[in-house]
Amino acid sequence: MTTFLDRQKAVELIDNACFAGARLSAACDILDVSPRTMQRWRGQEKPDGRKAAAQQRTPGNKLSQREQDKILTICNQPEFANMPPNQIVPALADQGTYIASESSFYRVLRKADQLAHRGKAKPPTHKHPESLEASGPNQLWSWDITYLPTIVKGLFFYLYMIMDVYSRKIVGWEVFDTESANHAASLIRKTYLREGIAGEPLVLHSDNGSPMKGATMLVTLQKLGVIPSFSRPSVSNDNAYSEALFKTLKYTSGYPDKPFNSIEQTRQWISGFQHWYNEIHHHSALKFVTPNQRHKGEDLGILAARKALYEAARKKRPERWSRSIRDWEPTQVVCLNSRRSKQQSMKAA
Repeated sequence: MTTFLDRQKAVELIDNACFAGARLSAACDILDVSPRTMQRWRGQEKPDGRKAAAQQRTPGNKLSQREQDKILTICNQPEFANMPPNQIVPALADQGTYIASESSFYRVLRKADQLAHRGKAKPPTHKHPESLEASGPNQLWSWDITYLPTIVKGLFFYLYMIMDVYSRKIVGWEVFDTESANHAASLIRKTYLREGIAGEPLVLHSDNGSPMKGATMLVTLQKLGVIPSFSRPSVSNDNAYSEALFKTLKYTSGYPDKPFNSIEQTRQWISGFQHWYNEIHHHSALKFVTPNQRHKGEDLGILAARKALYEAARKKRPERWSRSIRDWEPTQVVCLNSRRSKQQSMKAA
C-alpha cells in the first residue's frame, strides 16, 4: 500500500514533469499509475484530516472593490437614484463612460441591498385575504360568475352561482345575458330570504369583478347585514371553492357538447345540474354524502351508521383488517383562505 508521503512525492514528480512539457499520461506510465489515480491523490486528505488545499483562482473579470464602490456612488447620485441599471448603463454610455455591464450593476446593487425598488412609485401590494371559517351552514358563502358559450360566436350567457362553503350546497343561481351588479344584488337578496338567514351573521366571499364590488351590490349587502369578503386581484385560489364548483359543472358527463342556443335552455340545464349536485352527487370532501344532506345535518347520522357498520365488519373478520377502519368522522370546520390549508391540496368538488 502506498503511503501518503509516497503519494505526495509521486504527485510532485509528475507535476514537475508536466511543467517541463511532458504529457500527463506519459509521466504516469513511468510511475505505473493512471491519470485518474493521480487526480484522486491530489485531492486526498493530509494525515491531520485536512484536504489538500485547492488552488484559489481569482476570476479575471472580477470587479475590484474600488470599482464596486464607484458603481454604488454613481447609482446613488440624484440623477440616477430612481433609475434601474438597464437605464443607468446606457445613460453613462451617452456620457462617454463605461464602468461595467448591466448585470454587474445589478449584482453590486443586490449585494448592497439597494435593488428593491428604485423609483418613487411603489408596486402595488395586496394583502392576503383574511382566513374565514364555517362550522355550520349559512355562515360563509362563496359566489362567482362563469361564461357559458352560445351558438353566436363571441356571445355568452353568464351563470351567477352561490354556494355554501360548509356544505358545498348550491344555495342560489341564475343565468343572465349580461354581467351586472344589479343582477348580483337581486340574486343575493332572493337567496338570503329563501334560506331564512335573517339576523344571523353571514360572510359572502367573491373575487374582485365589477358585479361583485358594484355600488348596488354593496348597498344590498349592507342592508341585509352580510359581510363582504374579496380575493386578491387575479388570484383564483382565493376563491377556490367556487372555481372547483365551476370545474365540476363544465366537466360533468352531462355537460352539453354544443353551445347553448337560448337562455331558457341554459336555465333548464343548470336547474338539472343543481338538483344532481345537491341531491345525488356524493361529495368526496364531505366523506361522500350529498351537499344537501350536509346542509340539513343528516350527514352526522349517515356517517355514524357507516362507522358502526365498518366496526362490526372488522370485529367479525379481524384478520382481514391490517389497520384501523376508514375515517368516517365528519369535518367540523371548513376554512377558506387559511394559510394552513394552502399547504394541502384542495379537494375536487
